[in-house]
Amino acid sequence: MGTSQENITVQKFIVGIAVILFTIKVVAWYLTQSVAILTDALESIVNVVSGIIGLMSLKIAARPRDRSHPYGHGKIEFISAGIEGTLITVAGLFIIYEAGMSFIEPPELGQLNWGIAIISFSALVNYGFGTWAYRTGKRNNSLALMASGRHLQTDTYTTLGIIIGLFLLSVTDALWLDGAVAIIFALLIIRMGYKILRRAIAGIMDESDQQLLKEMVSYLQENRHVNWVDLHNLRIVKYGSVLHIDCHLTLPWYFNIRQGHDETDRLDELISERFGSRIELNIHTDYCQDYSCSLCDIKECEVRKSPFKQEMEWTVEKVVSREKHRL
Repeated sequence: MGTSQENITVQKFIVGIAVILFTIKVVAWYLTQSVAILTDALESIVNVVSGIIGLMSLKIAARPRDRSHPYGHGKIEFISAGIEGTLITVAGLFIIYEAGMSFIEPPELGQLNWGIAIISFSALVNYGFGTWAYRTGKRNNSLALMASGRHLQTDTYTTLGIIIGLFLLSVTDALWLDGAVAIIFALLIIRMGYKILRRAIAGIMDESDQQLLKEMVSYLQENRHVNWVDLHNLRIVKYGSVLHIDCHLTLPWYFNIRQGHDETDRLDELISERFGSRIELNIHTDYCQDYSCSLCDIKECEVRKSPFKQEMEWTVEKVVSREKHRL
């Protein structure tokens, strides 16, 4: 099974589970009339809607590139994650409103024990599927699937907090605890929604992933070949699960076309070994200049203009620079 199909399969399970859990939580709210459980149910509505949106985006992202979309359709995942983040934030705000109203007119609570048992079951199911979705999305570089998984995991933490609050409520009969618990976890929901929305906007705007850049540059520095005189103007753009990488590679000026092609293939294979096959690498080859000799450690070079002094360590700051390096 390919990564795109695997992502779609996992997302289908998430949508199905979201519908079932929403139904279960509505039953729990009907039995208890608890605004805290209503909080959990409302978030499950978001799970259903965002799950469907996520499934649609994964299907679109899996489409092959065409003349209108030469880089593929992967960016739809960022839009999907942005919608999900917005829905989560709106749900959190609505929960705060409902909790506030519960302080003014406290509801008559019903069968709390049944409510606690039902949402405890939903928490276990949520966490299991959330972990599965997140790990699959991380392995396949799918932001939409990672967002769905993280959402389900956070939903689990919210449910656990609600369970604790309802238990205290059943022991103390302090009705204000119901609304207070709802507000606390509504704020956590809003925080999660903001994080997902922030990451989606960063992807749409092609914001650089500093952690990914650091990891890749460090890996290239550790495995650089002696013929790679210099590396600069490195850029990484995410298109869903695909990483599009541009860079300039400086090679000895006397290399012929075949030798230059062999070196770019070597770099391509090296990156694919570490970061997977879903890589699009666009390498522009430059020829070395006289000032490059001080950075070049090719021992058998017969046209050297000056002695080798020291290797230029590749760091993120240096490799993303547009200029060739010199001492």
